[in-house]
Amino acid sequence: MDLDLPAEAIELQKLCQDFADKEIEPYAESWSEEERFPSDVFLKMGELDLTGLLIPHEYGGTDAGYVSYVAAMEAIGAADQSFAAAWNAHSTIASLPLAVFGTEEQKKNWLTPLASGKKIGAFGLTEPTAGSDAAGIRTTARQDAGGWLVNGAKMFITNAGTDVSLGVTVLAVTGINDDGSKRFGTFFVPTGTDGYTVGRPLRKLGWHGMDTRELIFDNCWIPSENLIGDEGNGLRQFLDVLDGGRISVAALGLSLAQEALNLASVHATQREQFGRRLADFQAVQHKLADMATEVEAARSLVYRAAWLADSGRPFGKEAAMAKLYASEVANRAASASVQIHGGYGYVRESKISRFYADAKVLEIGEGTSEIQRNVIARYVTRSVRA
Repeated sequence: MDLDLPAEAIELQKLCQDFADKEIEPYAESWSEEERFPSDVFLKMGELDLTGLLIPHEYGGTDAGYVSYVAAMEAIGAADQSFAAAWNAHSTIASLPLAVFGTEEQKKNWLTPLASGKKIGAFGLTEPTAGSDAAGIRTTARQDAGGWLVNGAKMFITNAGTDVSLGVTVLAVTGINDDGSKRFGTFFVPTGTDGYTVGRPLRKLGWHGMDTRELIFDNCWIPSENLIGDEGNGLRQFLDVLDGGRISVAALGLSLAQEALNLASVHATQREQFGRRLADFQAVQHKLADMATEVEAARSLVYRAAWLADSGRPFGKEAAMAKLYASEVANRAASASVQIHGGYGYVRESKISRFYADAKVLEIGEGTSEIQRNVIARYVTRSVRA
């Protein structure tokens, strides 16, 4: 069993590390304090072919695969979680529906500028009254004058309000089946479309440098060719690409946990109390040991899910496990790291305080920990029945 990263993944990780050291790390604190998404830095990522790692070459991507993507996320996420999360949303749930279900014309018009990094993408699922209950969305799309009329609202949407936002892919109810169940469709709504309004930036506990907004659709008309995939199958399409998104959020959690450990280790070896380094106290040593062990366990789960995805094998259960464990490890590691830092970890000038605030949402976004446990349990009981 070879657990080493392939050469191409190592090369990509090195490229991302160099980029993060130069373009992200020195400015991340100011982006957070200003609550500003650095769109210029995102465009620079596009120039390095880092904005379409999961998209085929013919549509502007590099088709690097999930293992390489996780390796890249380890480098970007360690520098700044806000920027990495925005890049992640763009690379997965904003781009994959078009890549998997879009027509050739849709891929040319929308996927190519996203994958090449000329524009950033957004996906609109969550609503003021629907999140974990994806089927409970109320935004509607009905056929009208050769197109679709969209009405409703989306909440907590990433990347829709930047100066380089191309548009948003939204899930909407398109009708009711004979058995009373809802029909769903997935639609692309370009930025600037009449009836589509982007709300003010939301002020969040963490991820301050990421653009997050409410979106309003008020008799927003889009042409029929903006329907992605099959009408009536929109929810299924979203769930089909969600497993890949879970791997990417797990990778984000892994990057945070590893950096929290790194920061704690450095502080423990430099800070002295009672005439000794913190690292010489057994209580601190045990915290570092527990963090290191959990980080390695999370890494194994995340890369296994990524390897399965790249191998074309089923990976839904493993993606849910990786997302669940890595997100919860990230929270435990961030908390332990702040504890080791003491007062230095509680001031906003410290990197670990920013990561501590960023960690919580990893247990919420793209499927809460409770939802992940439900998904895993279904897989487990299904295999028993089989």
